[in-house]
Amino acid sequence: MTLPTLLVLDADPPPRLGRLTGRARIVHTDAGRLAERLPEADVLLVWDFASTAVRDVWPGEGPRPRWVHTASAGVDHLMCPQLAESDTVVTNARGVFDQPIAEYVAALVLAMAKDLPGTLQLQRERQWRHRESRRVAGTRACVVGSGPIGRAIARLLKALGVTTALVGRAPRTGVYGPDDLDRLLSRADWVICAAPLTEQTRGMFDERRFGVMQPSACFVNVGRGPLVDEEALARALARRWIAGAALDVFAQEPLPADSPLWGVRDLIVSPHMSGDTVGWRDELGAQFVDLSERWTAGRPLINVVDKRRGYVPGH
Repeated sequence: MTLPTLLVLDADPPPRLGRLTGRARIVHTDAGRLAERLPEADVLLVWDFASTAVRDVWPGEGPRPRWVHTASAGVDHLMCPQLAESDTVVTNARGVFDQPIAEYVAALVLAMAKDLPGTLQLQRERQWRHRESRRVAGTRACVVGSGPIGRAIARLLKALGVTTALVGRAPRTGVYGPDDLDRLLSRADWVICAAPLTEQTRGMFDERRFGVMQPSACFVNVGRGPLVDEEALARALARRWIAGAALDVFAQEPLPADSPLWGVRDLIVSPHMSGDTVGWRDELGAQFVDLSERWTAGRPLINVVDKRRGYVPGH
């Protein structure tokens, strides 16, 4: 029996694929050799989920993988018209990051409400300065993005006593639609962006949207960097249109050392780590192996991305 060829676009550390020994011919590659090796692959594992190499070299015609899996929730780094129009199936890491990101968002909300950044700064300065902090229970949140991550965030915020509204691509039971967004933003104490990056959502948080928010509101982005006009956010904070913000994702990553965002007052900057808990790479590897066993057995894959929408459709 001819073994299927699994091509892995590597990152360090590499995935643990021991369960696939003897079941697949595993070939590792870097971005530089991806184009020449794609035609021989039956399956492509995009382990280097920060790379745009797939998008750059995906063949329009000829042999190509029948299935592509990315070890990330977002697929914008690999999607291109040639891939979207092909019969190649794309899956993602939906389900691995939901709870960790929800916990991270809850931590950010509590940190901003209780001014933990200010406390740490005053400690470094050896200053004893008493302040009052905000109560979290009884506040309102607007979570933009109604997928598994957004729903997990909503559940955890509700556990803290926060009244939470979910906004999705279209209204349905328990989810508001885009037409409700501005109204919900104007009432929210916490605005959480967890939306996928699509042509419709790119730049959705701009100067007008920050102007709609309350002066006491805080903004958090754990979705994708290009969802936010970063210059508009910096101006909104400088003008006190909103009270604070936290960004875990950026238009350019890593964030350059000379980026003005590092010095923006009342902005928490973290290096795209909200979903990365101890053992997360092992979870991603195990998820791919489970999917691979399904694929080999001819069973339907889960986490199949709608390539035109750019995410896994909800149920």
